[in-house]
Amino acid sequence: MSVRAEPEPIVFVIDDDISVREGLSGLFRSVGLQVKSFASASEFLHSKLPDGPSCMVLDVRLPGLSGLDFQAELAKANIQIPIVFITGHGDIPMTVRAMKAGAVEFLPKPFRDQDMLDAVQTGLEHDRDRRERSGDSTKLMAKFESLTPREREIMALVTAGLMNKQIANEIGVSEVTVKLHRGNAMRKMAAKSLAELVRMADALGLRRTKP
Repeated sequence: MSVRAEPEPIVFVIDDDISVREGLSGLFRSVGLQVKSFASASEFLHSKLPDGPSCMVLDVRLPGLSGLDFQAELAKANIQIPIVFITGHGDIPMTVRAMKAGAVEFLPKPFRDQDMLDAVQTGLEHDRDRRERSGDSTKLMAKFESLTPREREIMALVTAGLMNKQIANEIGVSEVTVKLHRGNAMRKMAAKSLAELVRMADALGLRRTKP
């Protein structure tokens, strides 16, 4: 069976200075990374982006939308690309704002090539981890959606800590029926134990409090 290869990681460089864009593009390509560069946030937003682990190197001062404002816009749109900020005019409040909003690093110009490469590799690792977690969530939701409405209801009650007899009384079915649906839910969710089913319910935001 062929294993599907992970898409190549890519670095997005957004800086209105062409010499900076070219210098960074050359640096990243020298270590085997793909690069796409843009002169503004708007140019980035109007581009078709490849699907793969990514990291953004973003200048704080840009024409139009500033780097910090662009970071906020990406967060609002739920675009979760790790960001390494660069600036020739940084100050402490600006750095604090960027880092609080989730930036990987804030590098004042001129920066060492190795510091930039280290920051970008950290960003790419963060994005790989996020993509993996997102993939796991998608698979878990697909399993949950394969349950019947009754199996979902019983899964919620079981993971809230109710016994089979209590569940039977609450929803007006026999204890045997509860056991049957509970077994089906465990099998379809591929849960090896009740504790594992509880963890899945937590991840799905499903658990009810015990009545």
